[in-house]
Amino acid sequence: MSSYSNLFSPVKIGNVEIKNRIAMMPMGVFSPRLMNQDGSYTKDGADYYIERAKGGTGLIITGLVPLPPGHLPSIVNNVETYVENQRYLVDGCHKYGAKVFIQISALSGRSSTNPADPAPSALPNVFDPSQNNREMTVEEIHKYVEMFAAGAKAAKDAGIDGVEIHAVHEGYLLDQFTIAAFNHRTDEYGGSLENRLRFPTEIVQAIKKACGEDYPVSVRYSVYSKTKGFNRGALPGEDYEEFGRDIEESKIVARKLQEAGYDMLDCDNGTYDAWYWPHPPVYMPAACNLEDVAELRKAVTIPVICAGRFDDPALADQAIADGKIDMMGMGRPLLADPDMANKWMEDREDDIRPCISCHFGCLARIFQIDYATRGTKDISCALNPRCAMENHYNITPAQKKKKVAVVGGGIAGMEAARVCALRGHAVDLYEKTGVLGGVFIPAAAFSFKEHDRRLIEWYRKQMKDTEVNVLLNTEFVKEDAAKYDEVFVATGATENKLKTQGFDSPQVRYAVDVLMNQDIHDQNVVIVGGGLTGCEIAYDLAMKNCKVTIVEQLPEILNVEGLAKANYDMLRDIIDYYDVKVMKNSTVEKYEDGKVSVLETTYNTPNINERAITISLQGIHKIVKEIPADTVVVSVGYTENQELYHAIQAENVHLIGDADHPANLMAAIWGAYTTALEV
Repeated sequence: MSSYSNLFSPVKIGNVEIKNRIAMMPMGVFSPRLMNQDGSYTKDGADYYIERAKGGTGLIITGLVPLPPGHLPSIVNNVETYVENQRYLVDGCHKYGAKVFIQISALSGRSSTNPADPAPSALPNVFDPSQNNREMTVEEIHKYVEMFAAGAKAAKDAGIDGVEIHAVHEGYLLDQFTIAAFNHRTDEYGGSLENRLRFPTEIVQAIKKACGEDYPVSVRYSVYSKTKGFNRGALPGEDYEEFGRDIEESKIVARKLQEAGYDMLDCDNGTYDAWYWPHPPVYMPAACNLEDVAELRKAVTIPVICAGRFDDPALADQAIADGKIDMMGMGRPLLADPDMANKWMEDREDDIRPCISCHFGCLARIFQIDYATRGTKDISCALNPRCAMENHYNITPAQKKKKVAVVGGGIAGMEAARVCALRGHAVDLYEKTGVLGGVFIPAAAFSFKEHDRRLIEWYRKQMKDTEVNVLLNTEFVKEDAAKYDEVFVATGATENKLKTQGFDSPQVRYAVDVLMNQDIHDQNVVIVGGGLTGCEIAYDLAMKNCKVTIVEQLPEILNVEGLAKANYDMLRDIIDYYDVKVMKNSTVEKYEDGKVSVLETTYNTPNINERAITISLQGIHKIVKEIPADTVVVSVGYTENQELYHAIQAENVHLIGDADHPANLMAAIWGAYTTALEV
């Protein structure tokens, strides 16, 4: 019996009863392998959701299904095939007692990457503010309302338990209509709050007419916009003037949406201008939206879901008991571990693989192009390669049991050991230090990376549970290779060192040392290297009352492949908030007498419209600036350790992780997982 009786009690959305208070939040599934052109899911796409239903989640809310017909899949492209194709999803979720809602989307308005898409008014595009999205016509609005009703009817005919309207949320099209700062119309869809709410009101009324009053309709909803202006978000705790929807208006809007006929509010915060609220990165506090959603809950009587870095069952259970929320919503945590609900029910929390809010496998990935298919990439998870590959990446017993050595106890090494052991191989894991975790130990040392530290503990527990023979303080030598059928070399990488004048000083330190010792505060600090680690160290030290300067040789900081907009934007806003100075196109010449000499190069950088930014342009200009520095922190990447691999290289020797090539955690885990499946 679970310790969380409130979390595992049933709840009704309209007349539909959900077996527990755990909802899977919409996580985009757009790729051709997972979604058909009619907006239904392929078998692989449906199995991605069914896996979460099997894991105990009570309500599955699918990722958005586009409404407007065009090059994207659409729920109204072919209603007949949609109804037939969706029945596999419905039957699969119902088999495990889960209910499923389809999220139908009007798409993005000014938040689209295509400035030609319609918005409520002519507005600057989020991604290219030099261009305006055009104003939507009244005829287009009426057509969208008709399509919403048709799409919802198709969902009902397929046996879908309810629909969710996307969205008075996140600065999408319908949200822009409801917010005065975005809606400058003078017709019946602009001006007063009632007029601004007319579009989502007409949508729910049309759906109820088409599907019946008892067919549940949820709406995705942002309590606050958390927006200071176009392309400017507000950080947690920041004092700011709300550009969008504040709590007082939000309560009125929520009541009016309930009166219009909506049966549930699926809530968090934010807009595309403040994208780190609806998609909170690791820098955001846990359960970052809970108190705002709880305040909104006072204004309505329909069920309210709260989402946003919310994976604490005890907190959710108490919030439900206190009447603050009706359901907890999770997206990314259920990608990392689809069995989370069942593990909570069985009091097996230590067995849950935690989401680390990195976005590399999910949010960032679904907007990347797979050039082999010419479509977007599949959604997945940096920590769980099997996510959305449930029919392809299963861990199955090996045909022949082997003796396997894994050299290196970092994340890649432990993942390879875990998978090999689960497949029935006898695994020895060699780690030359006294602790498992590798370079991920310093990477997880930041105060805001508690879930990273939980991931290390999860891997250490997996080594015990899978009976991997862990050999700490033991160095693998090339003669050992002859004792094994297969060898995985996961010997990691070494920090790059700089030979800059003065960098032999004890005041010059490297990233791993700084992260492991956590002993810098109240200092002037220069960080050499504006990559992800360098910028995160800048944030960490700024919180410790340091005056920080980042020196980056490239034209911009955070040149990280696959970094999500939400993570990028929040870290940039944090850097601005803490007044961290960023010197771009700059290199360090020397460190002497407590000062760093920085060579800064400026160019004729154009304005936003690619034209001159001043009347007289200076061309290429170089200047040396001296920056006071009590400590210099160097963070300039890694070089792979391949000495052992080259000494024992053979067909049965596999190079994985940073030893193959330094990359992010996703590359390390996926490489180890897929290689171990083939052994």
